[in-house]
Amino acid sequence: MKINIICVGKLKEKYLKDAIDEYSKRLKRFCTFSIIELPDEKIGDNPSDAEEKKVLKTEGEKILKSIQSDDYVFALCVEGKEISSERFAKELSNLMVSGKSTVDFVIGGSLGLDDEVKNRSDYKLSFSPMTFPHQLMRVILSEQIYRCFKINANEKYHK
Repeated sequence: MKINIICVGKLKEKYLKDAIDEYSKRLKRFCTFSIIELPDEKIGDNPSDAEEKKVLKTEGEKILKSIQSDDYVFALCVEGKEISSERFAKELSNLMVSGKSTVDFVIGGSLGLDDEVKNRSDYKLSFSPMTFPHQLMRVILSEQIYRCFKINANEKYHK
């Protein structure tokens, strides 16, 4: 199975890069894992609604170009469904059994995701009603994907 995290913006903080590198290394035995970073759109400090919509639309178009027609897409968004790690593992397991070869997880930029991206998604997923920095969300998501594979392999995660 191939798993992509498609995200807007570049990861700058070394400690976050180190965490992503660690989970990428751990995931190699379970799947082909990659992070696709798309450039974010610049926006001023006090943007108008129209400027925000334009940024969301432009970022959304970039995201949609990175998704293949037969990919299964999880959109991370606040209005998505909250599930347990065990349920998340079951969802991934079901996708593997059903023959899905590529799964994309989409993390938007600082303004979130354009509606067209959400509409393209097969599953809207929320990790919490709280707001997390999108850079940190990559680490949290990577850890949960790794946890899913450990659960599905009936392996202990914590020592």
